[in-house]
Amino acid sequence: MSNIVILAGSMRKDGNTDLLVQAFAEGAHVNNSVEIVSVADVKVSPCTGCNSCFTREGNKCFQNDDMIGIYEKLKAADILVVASPVYFYGISAQLKAVIDRLHTPVRNGFPIKKLALLLVGAAELPELFDAIKLQYQLILNFFHLEDAGMVLVRGVKDKGDIKGNAALKEARALGLSIK
Repeated sequence: MSNIVILAGSMRKDGNTDLLVQAFAEGAHVNNSVEIVSVADVKVSPCTGCNSCFTREGNKCFQNDDMIGIYEKLKAADILVVASPVYFYGISAQLKAVIDRLHTPVRNGFPIKKLALLLVGAAELPELFDAIKLQYQLILNFFHLEDAGMVLVRGVKDKGDIKGNAALKEARALGLSIK
């Protein structure tokens, strides 16, 4: 049994990204503990790049926001799942703020061994997810993480467009495969 934390990067509640996350979580719950952190429910300021977390006691960021709770959740996570809508060939700004705040020595205490990626985009372009996939691969390489899998969904724009899409079954199966 693994502890899975899903960073859900959509501000649109119950939208396509949330539905994909829910499908993954349904499968993952069978063999694991799963916690979803939605950017719509937290207030996280962007990293300022000051690097004060490298010298402050306990490597604490000077910003006192909801990132403190996210760090605590990640300290117990074996697997991290990153889920985002894709607006302009990148993850959502709110999710990017959370990820950028992982530029801290605190991350060295995370037991995370695997990373998975769930993406939803409106366009049908074959290269829609390429930039994010490159960043994902660089993160896997840098932190020596195992790729737990990806579900990439094109052509879903309006809220609910993903309903009935085979990607929901794919996400559920991916979640179920993780132990």
